[in-house]
Amino acid sequence: MKRFGIVLLLLFITLLNSSNLLAQRRTKPPVKDTVTGEVFIRIVDQSLSLYYDDFAKGLNYDSIVDALDYDAGTVPLFSDDDYCKRLAKLNEVSTFGFDCNNVSLTTIKFFAQNRRNFVRVALGRGRLYFDLYEEKLTEYGLPLELKYLSVIESGLRPQVKSRAGALGLWQFMYATGKQYGLKENSYMDERMDPLKATDAACRYLKKLYNIYGDWNLALAAYNAGPGNVNKAIRRSGGKRTYWEIRPFLPRETQGYVPNFIAATYLMTYHAEHNLLPAEPKMHFYQLDTLCLNRGIHMQTIEKLVSWSVEDVQTLNPVYKTSYIPPTIPKQCVTGPLEKIGLLVSLEDSLYALEQRIYGTGGYKNPLPTDVAVDPQNDQLVISNPVNNKIDVPKTKVITTINYTYHKVKAGESLGSIAAQYNVAIQELMDWNDLTTARITVNQLLKIQTKVSTTVENEEYQEAVADSIQNSTNKTVPPPVPPTVAKKYYSIRSGDTFSKIASRHGLTMNQLSRLNPGISPSRIRVGQRLRVK
Repeated sequence: MKRFGIVLLLLFITLLNSSNLLAQRRTKPPVKDTVTGEVFIRIVDQSLSLYYDDFAKGLNYDSIVDALDYDAGTVPLFSDDDYCKRLAKLNEVSTFGFDCNNVSLTTIKFFAQNRRNFVRVALGRGRLYFDLYEEKLTEYGLPLELKYLSVIESGLRPQVKSRAGALGLWQFMYATGKQYGLKENSYMDERMDPLKATDAACRYLKKLYNIYGDWNLALAAYNAGPGNVNKAIRRSGGKRTYWEIRPFLPRETQGYVPNFIAATYLMTYHAEHNLLPAEPKMHFYQLDTLCLNRGIHMQTIEKLVSWSVEDVQTLNPVYKTSYIPPTIPKQCVTGPLEKIGLLVSLEDSLYALEQRIYGTGGYKNPLPTDVAVDPQNDQLVISNPVNNKIDVPKTKVITTINYTYHKVKAGESLGSIAAQYNVAIQELMDWNDLTTARITVNQLLKIQTKVSTTVENEEYQEAVADSIQNSTNKTVPPPVPPTVAKKYYSIRSGDTFSKIASRHGLTMNQLSRLNPGISPSRIRVGQRLRVK
């Protein structure tokens, strides 16, 4: 009985403690969510950025190459039977006819041994464009292998132009591009727009396949035009396959389908050939887009968010110059997620800065009272209308231009050297005063590199903050326009008025205003033009 009483007492104490604990839990105040909207967005942006970086790093590793244990620089050789077996596997999963014959085998071997750097660069550039291509090809119900057609058309370079005048990733001639809705004016050419040109290419390829019912003939018609393919069919006596009419096609088109087969083979079996992608600067999934309400110069974007004009142009090849014109529907700018995110949050300031620097084409209304530009360095000074605190940059970026030199080796071309240093051929020509792309062995080429350094800017911050705090008027006074140093350019062989304007970030009208009395159509080699 005594033991039973002790048990009851312990049970009562346990129940009492439990009730007290429950009471404490009921009366404990709820935990507040301290993550504000801006902080939440920043956390999400950082998480996405880390995820994309990790994903990109993962793409650098190729398990097949690792398993084969190739030494660096090894060029594997295979038997004709090996090539034919791999082409047969491609045929099993494709509606194309990847024929294994002497022509296609010779072309594959040539690319595998003599165009290795081209394949590596194309594999790297493909990470910027192939996801877009596959999305559009799927939309139109077309074979995904067609994405490799752009490799042999342009090498995945949106600004490349053929001797015949074809332009862009898909090499549209002006008339064909116009037929498929690709517009052109002084500021833009939609044949260089990756999205619009890809959509047009899909529609054109689908139409050609519906005409011929054979993909190899459709590709031949894409290259030479339906008229030349129809003539070849007639001259062959009515044959209806590419290989039967091939001798009657233009010489370039005779190699077009074999080149496509070789590109498809090597892009698919690149690891077996010890070919890894040249790592690109950007991947498709790291991009975002902002459509603009005003015309904007890329130099304005550079000043606002430290995104260089060169990088803006690389990701927005549709624009001929560094000016993005106002149109209906709106023109858009594509860029890295973090840069586009900044532009979205500072969009009003972007238009204000455009108005401040260029006076027209940007912000239509007077400069907002809470936005001004420091006249010393064109940096934005933004006041908060709620508490009148000034958000002044604490750091500034100093860019130093350095040069390195490359000694030309046997077998190298200006294109391969440009790809090696990730620069444009035109830039190499400009830096070395070359008028043609011809180079010689042991020639020294100058390569420009930019080094950006972030330094503290506390003195500037204190000076600007003090000047605004001591002002009786809470709005920022209009800045004094900075003095512009004049700059001149000597015309070289092959230059045009339009090229010179584009190279220096100007429109043709702006270049004309800087050079009154000079006719754009009558410039001559050696003549000096003012470009600033």
